[in-house]
Amino acid sequence: MDEFVNAVNGVIWSPALIYLCLGVGLYLSVRTRFLQLRHFKEMLRLMFNTESTSSGVSSFQALAMTLAGRVGTGNIAGVATAITFGGPGAIFWMWMVAFLGASSAFVESTLGQVYKEKIDGQYRGGPAFYIEKGLGMKWYAWLFAITTIVATGVLLPGVQANSIAASLDTAFGIAPTVTAAVLAIILGFIIFGGVKRIALFAGAVVPFMALGYIIVACVIIALNIEQLPGVMALVLKSAFGMEAGFGAILGLAIQWGVKRGVYSNEAGQGTGPHASSAAAVSHPAKQGLVQAFSVYIDTLFVCSATAFMLLITGQYNVQGPEGQAMFTGIAGVAAGPGYVQIAMESIMPGFGSIFVALALFFFAFTTIVAYYYIAETNIAYINRKIQLPWLSFVLKIALMAATVYGTVKTADLAWGLGDIGVGLMAWLNIIAIILMQKPALACLRDYEAQKAQGLDPVFHPEKLGIVNAAYWEGRRAEDNLAAELAAQAAHEEDEGKLAPRKS
Repeated sequence: MDEFVNAVNGVIWSPALIYLCLGVGLYLSVRTRFLQLRHFKEMLRLMFNTESTSSGVSSFQALAMTLAGRVGTGNIAGVATAITFGGPGAIFWMWMVAFLGASSAFVESTLGQVYKEKIDGQYRGGPAFYIEKGLGMKWYAWLFAITTIVATGVLLPGVQANSIAASLDTAFGIAPTVTAAVLAIILGFIIFGGVKRIALFAGAVVPFMALGYIIVACVIIALNIEQLPGVMALVLKSAFGMEAGFGAILGLAIQWGVKRGVYSNEAGQGTGPHASSAAAVSHPAKQGLVQAFSVYIDTLFVCSATAFMLLITGQYNVQGPEGQAMFTGIAGVAAGPGYVQIAMESIMPGFGSIFVALALFFFAFTTIVAYYYIAETNIAYINRKIQLPWLSFVLKIALMAATVYGTVKTADLAWGLGDIGVGLMAWLNIIAIILMQKPALACLRDYEAQKAQGLDPVFHPEKLGIVNAAYWEGRRAEDNLAAELAAQAAHEEDEGKLAPRKS
């Protein structure tokens, strides 16, 4: 099984996909005039929109749902494996794919908003929707939908569950079988509650867990600040083959940096548009900008925090192309969450290993929940044409079974299956957004033009020559804006009533 999975990954994750991810990110960054830099302040402003409607979640909740999928085991175990097989230079390429990928995230999430639909009273959207409506290629849309259901419902949950089990075993000595049972019970409660429960759960947990992890990492970095310049130099030299010890694995640094970067931040993979389409906004570009910023949070903040902890403490290993040891900082420890637990424990004895286990539990568990939402959205897409109501129930059972299976299987097999899922989705979605970039770029120009006039932008697809955006046609944009303003006014009125009165 391991040999078969590795052979499949060798085809999917060929150099073609690696350079496609980087090349498309660079191309879209140029086409958007590097919106990830120009609109940084606007991203922050839009991110804290907390107003929702009965049909959709708020921009912040949609961001939290997206981060629930992005901030997972890839930010801890994924960073460790990238360093092990690609050397410290892999971190630079993770940063690069995040910076360039922010433009890809904008395009795919904006398209998700443009072509979203209202199904059973809830907003739904994603690559399957915009491929069918924007490209008119139903077979391609169905291919993506089916691939995504299999990837997020069967292949990817095991990676997250496996890392949870490994970290809990290290920190508390909890057997993987016990972890598997607990995960199945909690997961069942969440996913049988629907999208609103997912949004509330993610909105409550994700900011807390990410902020707490970054703060602890920053404390460790601050305690060893004198080593940070040397670590930065090591990363940059290794990234370009200028570090004598790691020069021989320059190609692997790029490969593993991009591979784990895409796995972690998911920019261009096609997962982000599912959650971003659920947001109630007056213009698609609003959520596109919010989702572009989520890539920064995932990779430039959380992944960097992990990488600096490992490199500063020296608690990592690096293997050559043939498996030979190039650097050994932790003898006898497999690449994964164990690196980070040992690194943090070396600085904060009695606390570090436990903290990483708890952080990873929340990181990975919310990612599994996000995977369910993504798969469910693609089932909703299929059920628009063919009514198969039993599919949702089968998905729930399959995802819980995949979680249990991944918990008790080896890490190599779990990661291999996950990489297949990520790679297939990335191939299909990146090709789609390149073919469909024009509507997203038109939305960006329209948003910027309205902002320049001092307006709160609203979206009318017919004015931009965008067709098949049925949800937005007519006065839908004004209705959305009115609903946002009414909700905001009601919220402010409630706060006024609750505020203590001065005597």
